[in-house]
Amino acid sequence: MEVNNKDNPKTKKTVALKYNQNTDQAPKIIASGRGSIAEQIIKKAREENIPIKEDKDVVQVLAELNIGDEIPEELYTVIAEILSFFYDLEDLQS
Repeated sequence: MEVNNKDNPKTKKTVALKYNQNTDQAPKIIASGRGSIAEQIIKKAREENIPIKEDKDVVQVLAELNIGDEIPEELYTVIAEILSFFYDLEDLQS
C-alpha cells in the first residue's frame, strides 16, 4: 500500500526565497519541496549558513506557487518581517 504524502499533514514542506532589493520587485521562490526534498533544501541551507525560519502557515501558501514566482502581495508584510529579522541577525553577527 502506498501512502500519499501530499495529504499527510506531518510531511515536512519547505520553500526557499531569494530577494535582491536592487533587482527584484518582490522575493521569489527559488526552491520548494516536501518530504525528502524538503530535508535536502534545509540541509543545503544549513551548509551555506542561510538562515531558516519555520512558519507552517506561510509555507502552506508559498508551497502552492511555482519556482520563480514572486510572493503574493498578501504576504509582503509577513515576509518583510522575516527578512528584517534575518538582516538584524546578520548585523549582530558581524
